[in-house]
Amino acid sequence: MPEFLTLLPPDQARDELLSHFSQTAPFDQTQGRIDSESIEVVHALGRFTASDVFAPHPLPGFPRTTVDGYAVRARDTFGASDSLPAYLKLIGEVPMGDTPSFEIGAGQCALIHTGGMLPNGADAVVMVEYTQQISDVSKDLGGLPREIEIFKSVADGENVIRIGEDVAQNQLVIPKGTKIRPAEIGGLMALGFTSISVAKKPRVGLISTGDEVIDPGQTPRPGQVRDINSYTLGALVEKSGGEVVRYGIFSDQFQVLKEAAAKALSECDLVIITAGSSASTRDMTADVIRTLGEPGVLVHGINTRPGKPTILGVCNGKAVIGLPGNPVSALVNGYLFVVPVIEKCLGALPKPKATVQAKLTVNLSSQAGREDWWPVKLLRPERSPEGAKSKDGWQAEPIFGKSNLIFTLASADGLLRIHPDATGLSAGEIVEVILI
Repeated sequence: MPEFLTLLPPDQARDELLSHFSQTAPFDQTQGRIDSESIEVVHALGRFTASDVFAPHPLPGFPRTTVDGYAVRARDTFGASDSLPAYLKLIGEVPMGDTPSFEIGAGQCALIHTGGMLPNGADAVVMVEYTQQISDVSKDLGGLPREIEIFKSVADGENVIRIGEDVAQNQLVIPKGTKIRPAEIGGLMALGFTSISVAKKPRVGLISTGDEVIDPGQTPRPGQVRDINSYTLGALVEKSGGEVVRYGIFSDQFQVLKEAAAKALSECDLVIITAGSSASTRDMTADVIRTLGEPGVLVHGINTRPGKPTILGVCNGKAVIGLPGNPVSALVNGYLFVVPVIEKCLGALPKPKATVQAKLTVNLSSQAGREDWWPVKLLRPERSPEGAKSKDGWQAEPIFGKSNLIFTLASADGLLRIHPDATGLSAGEIVEVILI
């Protein structure tokens, strides 16, 4: 009977996989070989930039006001207050979307609206709330008064955005490997980019195994179960930036599985095989991976719970991962190992995971040397009778259940890690919960 290789800690196992993958993968960003494509920016949400983006011009390209008010020379308002206002001559109104035809001189001001271009000579804007019109209107000024009373002084640059204050010309604004969010889309549009080069989505082949596994649309007979893993993992792949290719469900026959895996490997950038990763005579995923290319199986067995039987391999430059058949084990280890490979393919910049600090509600035991991952429910912060949040903040309530019970994970808000050096965690401890 086959045996597990030496169990590796998850971090070490992941490093082992990525070190081999990075040397030979066609998507290796260290060698500049990220496959890319140009797409319209409006369709780029969630994609990853394939190259650095530099500003072709400063933003903004002209000085403009952030408020409605009057464009002034700041020194002309020095000392202005309710008891000692300043009086400025109004010489016109700044047109929106055009360059002012006049210049602000000593003792002068101009009506300006939010976003308007600051006239030459002006260096600040007084908010309209701190002003008052004190003379009759003038036909020459289009019905505006000739004089403005100002009750508050402003400093040079107040209520004004200067040229290049957002970004300077040729400044790096979006580094290669950035995941494009709504803010990046807005920035690209502001700079006039309507298309952008992004990393192609890595194709991820999903293979489910097991004589007892059937399609979710079928009605199971006694002893049969619907396929869960290819759909949970497929959703994880898509969320992480990959493209899912499902190859279906295959029986526990070596040759059948080998042919399916070889086909997937030839057509995809990463292959995931679920079930068949343990040590029984019907668990043949590791043997199949060994036939697909060099170096083959790198790690068989992770010192973690759930997911001990996980297999990590690289075959001819492409990652092949064997995950346990139990749905919770498969998905948790998908976060640990599948997502980093997809990010590697995309050249994604490292980003911190979204986490929440919470107080553990019960004691949790663990085995020294093993890394445990617990699904947890985040309870709403307690509130005082007056409605204020409790100083204790969020509470983390572990969800107890076996690794083949998918709703133990579906009802979770996040995952709690127990470090291998610990033998457990105590109720009341502040823990870090990784949001899923």
